[in-house]
Amino acid sequence: GSVSALAESCVGQVVLPGDLLLLPPADEDGERLRLGGGVAVRGRLLCGPGLRRCEAGLLVTKCGLLRHRAAGGAGGAYWVDSQQRRYVPVKGDHVIGIVTAKAGDVFRVDVGGSEQAALSYLAFEGATKRNRPNVQVGDLIYGRFLVANKDMEPELVCIDSNGRSNGMGIIGQDGFLFKVSLGLIRKLLAPKCEIIQELSQLYPFELVLGMNGRIWVKAKTIQQTLIIVNILEASEYMTPEQRKQVLAKLSVN
Repeated sequence: GSVSALAESCVGQVVLPGDLLLLPPADEDGERLRLGGGVAVRGRLLCGPGLRRCEAGLLVTKCGLLRHRAAGGAGGAYWVDSQQRRYVPVKGDHVIGIVTAKAGDVFRVDVGGSEQAALSYLAFEGATKRNRPNVQVGDLIYGRFLVANKDMEPELVCIDSNGRSNGMGIIGQDGFLFKVSLGLIRKLLAPKCEIIQELSQLYPFELVLGMNGRIWVKAKTIQQTLIIVNILEASEYMTPEQRKQVLAKLSVN
Protein backbone atom coordinates (compact mmCIF):
# COMPACT_ATOMS: atom_id res chain seq x y z
CA GLY A 1 0.00 0.00 0.00
CA SER A 2 0.91 3.66 -0.14
CA VAL A 3 2.94 5.30 2.60
CA SER A 4 3.17 8.80 4.03
CA ALA A 5 6.46 10.43 4.96
CA LEU A 6 8.10 13.83 5.18
CA ALA A 7 9.27 14.95 1.76
CA GLU A 8 12.71 16.04 2.97
CA SER A 9 13.37 12.59 4.51
CA CYS A 10 12.63 10.82 1.19
CA VAL A 11 15.03 12.81 -1.01
CA GLY A 12 17.33 10.40 -2.87
CA GLN A 13 15.12 7.39 -2.10
CA VAL A 14 12.81 5.36 -4.33
CA VAL A 15 9.17 6.49 -4.22
CA LEU A 16 6.17 4.65 -5.68
CA PRO A 17 2.89 5.87 -7.21
CA GLY A 18 0.39 6.58 -4.45
CA ASP A 19 2.97 7.60 -1.85
CA LEU A 20 2.16 10.83 0.00
CA LEU A 21 4.94 13.33 0.71
CA LEU A 22 4.06 15.60 3.64
CA LEU A 23 4.99 19.28 3.63
CA PRO A 24 5.08 21.92 6.39
CA PRO A 25 1.79 23.81 6.88
CA ALA A 26 1.24 26.92 4.77
CA ASP A 27 1.29 30.38 6.33
CA GLU A 28 -1.36 33.08 5.98
CA ASP A 29 -0.08 34.13 2.55
CA GLY A 30 -0.36 30.58 1.20
CA GLU A 31 3.41 30.19 1.07
CA ARG A 32 5.25 27.26 2.62
CA LEU A 33 8.35 27.34 4.75
CA ARG A 34 11.49 26.04 3.13
CA LEU A 35 12.30 22.46 4.09
CA GLY A 36 15.63 21.49 5.60
CA GLY A 37 17.79 22.62 8.48
CA GLY A 38 18.57 26.15 9.49
CA VAL A 39 16.31 29.15 9.66
CA ALA A 40 13.02 28.73 7.80
CA VAL A 41 12.68 31.11 4.87
CA ARG A 42 9.47 31.98 3.11
CA GLY A 43 9.19 30.71 -0.42
CA ARG A 44 7.06 28.79 -2.86
CA LEU A 45 7.64 25.11 -3.57
CA LEU A 46 7.52 23.94 -7.18
CA CYS A 47 5.93 20.60 -8.02
CA GLY A 48 7.90 18.90 -10.80
CA PRO A 49 7.41 15.79 -12.98
CA GLY A 50 6.14 12.71 -11.21
CA LEU A 51 4.34 14.63 -8.46
CA ARG A 52 0.87 16.12 -8.06
CA ARG A 53 -0.36 18.58 -5.46
CA CYS A 54 -3.00 17.53 -2.95
CA GLU A 55 -4.34 18.92 0.32
CA ALA A 56 -1.89 17.03 2.52
CA GLY A 57 1.20 17.62 0.39
CA LEU A 58 2.55 16.00 -2.78
CA LEU A 59 1.18 12.78 -4.30
CA VAL A 60 3.65 10.58 -6.20
CA THR A 61 2.46 9.56 -9.69
CA LYS A 62 5.65 7.92 -11.06
CA CYS A 63 8.15 5.41 -9.76
CA GLY A 64 11.69 6.74 -9.34
CA LEU A 65 14.11 8.64 -7.13
CA LEU A 66 12.83 11.74 -5.34
CA ARG A 67 14.93 14.82 -6.04
CA HIS A 68 14.95 18.28 -4.46
CA ARG A 69 16.60 21.47 -5.65
CA ALA A 70 16.94 24.22 -3.08
CA ALA A 71 16.86 27.89 -4.03
CA GLY A 72 17.99 30.90 -2.05
CA GLY A 73 15.01 32.71 -0.59
CA ALA A 74 12.58 30.21 -2.10
CA GLY A 75 11.30 26.74 -1.38
CA GLY A 76 12.95 25.15 -4.38
CA ALA A 77 11.47 22.26 -6.34
CA TYR A 78 10.65 18.57 -5.91
CA TRP A 79 10.47 16.06 -8.75
CA VAL A 80 10.78 12.32 -9.41
CA ASP A 81 13.80 11.22 -11.45
CA SER A 82 12.76 8.21 -13.52
CA GLN A 83 13.89 6.45 -16.71
CA GLN A 84 10.73 7.42 -18.55
CA ARG A 85 10.86 7.61 -22.35
CA ARG A 86 7.30 8.78 -23.04
CA TYR A 87 7.17 12.57 -22.90
CA VAL A 88 4.24 14.51 -21.44
CA PRO A 89 4.18 18.18 -22.53
CA VAL A 90 4.78 20.71 -19.76
CA LYS A 91 4.29 24.46 -20.11
CA GLY A 92 7.61 26.24 -20.52
CA ASP A 93 9.60 23.17 -21.60
CA HIS A 94 11.99 23.62 -24.51
CA VAL A 95 11.62 20.73 -26.96
CA ILE A 96 12.72 19.58 -30.41
CA GLY A 97 9.84 18.89 -32.78
CA ILE A 98 9.44 17.63 -36.34
CA VAL A 99 7.06 19.46 -38.67
CA THR A 100 4.64 16.89 -40.07
CA ALA A 101 2.01 18.98 -41.86
CA LYS A 102 0.80 22.49 -42.61
CA ALA A 103 -2.87 23.30 -42.04
CA GLY A 104 -3.70 26.87 -43.03
CA ASP A 105 -1.69 29.23 -40.84
CA VAL A 106 -0.72 26.52 -38.34
CA PHE A 107 2.01 23.89 -38.53
CA ARG A 108 1.56 20.46 -36.96
CA VAL A 109 4.63 19.42 -34.98
CA ASP A 110 5.49 15.98 -33.62
CA VAL A 111 7.01 16.41 -30.14
CA GLY A 112 6.91 12.77 -29.05
CA GLY A 113 3.78 13.17 -26.91
CA SER A 114 0.35 11.60 -27.18
CA GLU A 115 -0.74 14.21 -29.72
CA GLN A 116 0.92 16.69 -32.05
CA ALA A 117 1.45 20.33 -31.10
CA ALA A 118 0.30 23.40 -32.99
CA LEU A 119 2.78 26.08 -34.13
CA SER A 120 1.52 29.33 -35.64
CA TYR A 121 3.53 30.98 -38.40
CA LEU A 122 3.41 34.18 -36.32
CA ALA A 123 5.23 32.44 -33.44
CA PHE A 124 8.65 33.31 -34.93
CA GLU A 125 10.79 36.39 -34.40
CA GLY A 126 9.92 39.09 -36.95
CA ALA A 127 7.12 37.04 -38.54
CA THR A 128 4.19 38.95 -40.06
CA LYS A 129 1.44 38.15 -42.55
CA ARG A 130 3.73 39.34 -45.36
CA ASN A 131 7.00 38.04 -43.92
CA ARG A 132 6.29 34.39 -43.21
CA PRO A 133 8.97 31.96 -41.99
CA ASN A 134 10.22 29.40 -44.50
CA VAL A 135 9.09 26.26 -42.68
CA GLN A 136 8.78 23.03 -44.64
CA VAL A 137 7.41 19.60 -43.73
CA GLY A 138 10.24 17.57 -42.20
CA ASP A 139 12.07 20.55 -40.67
CA LEU A 140 13.30 20.37 -37.10
CA ILE A 141 11.94 23.03 -34.75
CA TYR A 142 13.37 24.06 -31.39
CA GLY A 143 10.71 25.85 -29.36
CA ARG A 144 8.93 26.02 -26.04
CA PHE A 145 5.43 25.15 -24.92
CA LEU A 146 3.12 28.12 -24.46
CA VAL A 147 0.09 25.94 -23.72
CA ALA A 148 0.34 22.41 -22.32
CA ASN A 149 -2.37 20.75 -20.25
CA LYS A 150 -4.49 17.63 -20.49
CA ASP A 151 -7.63 19.48 -21.62
CA MET A 152 -6.15 21.56 -24.47
CA GLU A 153 -4.06 21.00 -27.56
CA PRO A 154 -0.35 21.72 -26.93
CA GLU A 155 0.90 24.94 -28.51
CA LEU A 156 4.51 25.73 -29.41
CA VAL A 157 6.19 29.09 -29.93
CA CYS A 158 9.71 29.98 -31.09
CA ILE A 159 9.96 33.31 -29.26
CA ASP A 160 10.37 34.31 -25.63
CA SER A 161 8.24 36.77 -23.65
CA ASN A 162 10.07 39.68 -25.31
CA GLY A 163 9.40 38.45 -28.85
CA ARG A 164 13.02 37.35 -29.39
CA SER A 165 14.03 33.96 -30.77
CA ASN A 166 16.73 33.49 -28.11
CA GLY A 167 18.15 30.46 -29.93
CA MET A 168 14.78 28.97 -30.88
CA GLY A 169 13.52 28.39 -34.40
CA ILE A 170 14.40 26.11 -37.31
CA ILE A 171 17.39 23.82 -36.71
CA GLY A 172 19.90 23.40 -39.53
CA GLN A 173 19.47 20.70 -42.15
CA ASP A 174 22.76 18.96 -41.30
CA GLY A 175 23.44 17.15 -38.07
CA PHE A 176 22.09 14.02 -36.39
CA LEU A 177 18.87 13.68 -34.38
CA PHE A 178 18.43 10.86 -31.87
CA LYS A 179 16.34 10.07 -28.81
CA VAL A 180 17.37 9.22 -25.23
CA SER A 181 15.58 8.79 -21.92
CA LEU A 182 14.17 11.82 -20.12
CA GLY A 183 16.41 11.09 -17.14
CA LEU A 184 19.55 11.50 -19.27
CA ILE A 185 18.22 14.76 -20.72
CA ARG A 186 17.76 16.22 -17.25
CA LYS A 187 21.30 15.13 -16.38
CA LEU A 188 22.74 16.80 -19.50
CA LEU A 189 20.79 20.01 -18.83
CA ALA A 190 22.13 20.30 -15.29
CA PRO A 191 24.43 23.30 -14.70
CA LYS A 192 28.10 22.49 -15.29
CA CYS A 193 27.34 19.00 -16.62
CA GLU A 194 30.60 17.00 -16.64
CA ILE A 195 29.59 15.00 -19.71
CA ILE A 196 29.18 18.11 -21.88
CA GLN A 197 32.35 19.70 -20.54
CA GLU A 198 34.43 16.60 -21.28
CA LEU A 199 32.99 16.23 -24.80
CA SER A 200 33.69 19.90 -25.58
CA GLN A 201 37.40 19.24 -24.96
CA LEU A 202 37.35 16.35 -27.43
CA TYR A 203 35.72 17.93 -30.51
CA PRO A 204 34.05 21.25 -31.32
CA PHE A 205 30.35 20.61 -31.95
CA GLU A 206 26.86 22.11 -31.85
CA LEU A 207 24.30 20.61 -29.49
CA VAL A 208 20.57 21.14 -29.00
CA LEU A 209 18.82 19.40 -26.09
CA GLY A 210 15.06 19.00 -25.92
CA MET A 211 13.18 18.16 -22.73
CA ASN A 212 11.21 15.61 -24.78
CA GLY A 213 14.27 13.34 -24.97
CA ARG A 214 15.53 14.44 -28.39
CA ILE A 215 19.10 15.56 -29.02
CA TRP A 216 20.50 17.19 -32.17
CA VAL A 217 24.27 17.08 -32.69
CA LYS A 218 26.50 18.48 -35.42
CA ALA A 219 30.30 18.22 -35.45
CA LYS A 220 32.91 19.09 -38.07
CA THR A 221 32.77 15.66 -39.74
CA ILE A 222 30.24 12.82 -39.85
CA GLN A 223 32.67 10.55 -37.99
CA GLN A 224 33.04 13.03 -35.12
CA THR A 225 29.27 13.49 -35.00
CA LEU A 226 28.66 9.74 -34.68
CA ILE A 227 31.33 9.43 -31.97
CA ILE A 228 29.63 12.14 -29.90
CA VAL A 229 26.24 10.50 -30.44
CA ASN A 230 27.54 7.12 -29.24
CA ILE A 231 29.17 8.64 -26.15
CA LEU A 232 26.01 10.56 -25.23
CA GLU A 233 23.86 7.44 -25.62
CA ALA A 234 26.26 5.30 -23.57
CA SER A 235 26.84 7.94 -20.85
CA GLU A 236 23.53 6.96 -19.25
CA TYR A 237 24.99 3.58 -18.26
CA MET A 238 28.70 4.40 -17.89
CA THR A 239 30.39 5.50 -14.70
CA PRO A 240 32.47 8.72 -14.78
CA GLU A 241 35.67 6.62 -14.71
CA GLN A 242 34.58 4.53 -17.71
CA ARG A 243 33.59 7.64 -19.63
CA LYS A 244 36.96 9.29 -18.97
CA GLN A 245 38.79 6.16 -20.18
CA VAL A 246 36.84 6.21 -23.46
CA LEU A 247 37.50 9.92 -23.99
CA ALA A 248 41.19 9.45 -23.19
CA LYS A 249 41.51 6.77 -25.91
CA LEU A 250 39.72 8.97 -28.44
CA SER A 251 41.90 11.98 -27.66
CA VAL A 252 45.03 9.93 -28.27
CA ASN A 253 43.74 8.75 -31.63
